[in-house]
Amino acid sequence: MKSKFKIKGLDCANCAAELERAIQKVEGIENATISFMTEKMELEFDESQKEEIINRVKKVIKKEEPDVTIEEI
Repeated sequence: MKSKFKIKGLDCANCAAELERAIQKVEGIENATISFMTEKMELEFDESQKEEIINRVKKVIKKEEPDVTIEEI
């Protein structure tokens, strides 16, 4: 399943790239892409574990970039 999110609070493209790499390591994530310019993140994962995976992603985001917020679109 693919889900798209609005990602707010990223300071630079390098921060987006680092965050993308960290999210790709989250258990259950098949693919993750973050566009700094459009402030969008797209995640691919198993739909049956959606809530759990999104919570893991949010924990990684808070650890790596505490000021960043995400909202599903």
